[in-house]
Amino acid sequence: MSDAVLQKVLSDGLSGRGAHANTADALDGLSIQQAGAFIPGSPHTIFQIVNHLSFWQNFALAWIDGDKPATPESAALSWPSDATPNSEKEWEDALAGFREGLASVCERVDRGDLSERVGEKHAAEILQIIASHNSYHIGQVALLRRIQAAWPPPAGGVTW
Repeated sequence: MSDAVLQKVLSDGLSGRGAHANTADALDGLSIQQAGAFIPGSPHTIFQIVNHLSFWQNFALAWIDGDKPATPESAALSWPSDATPNSEKEWEDALAGFREGLASVCERVDRGDLSERVGEKHAAEILQIIASHNSYHIGQVALLRRIQAAWPPPAGGVTW
């Protein structure tokens, strides 16, 4: 597979192109109440999902940059304890943090140094893990939004 094809696959995966709503747009138009709503049967609120996504994006970026971030001892430690944002600013900061992390991850893909070794993995492998992780959880966000009659987002999204 050529580097150009790999870049396109990773870029499409991170953005959601061809699979679902734009990853960053999937969070648009949510109120603080919707972001922090407890949906029966869901273990997490949208607010928690956004912060969890940011945690792992930042972890991957640090790893690619040569840092040695400590892996949490359990998956629960990558989830925020606060289920609901305490203020509009906290929700806006969570969204901004996610979007900034996503932009940084996408910038790594655009740089094109995907075959660079990072420990036992290549940068492309780490970026693909983040693309898959984001896609998985953005799907959860879409479902939670649908349950709240808040889907699609303003920019649109798959509704079937």
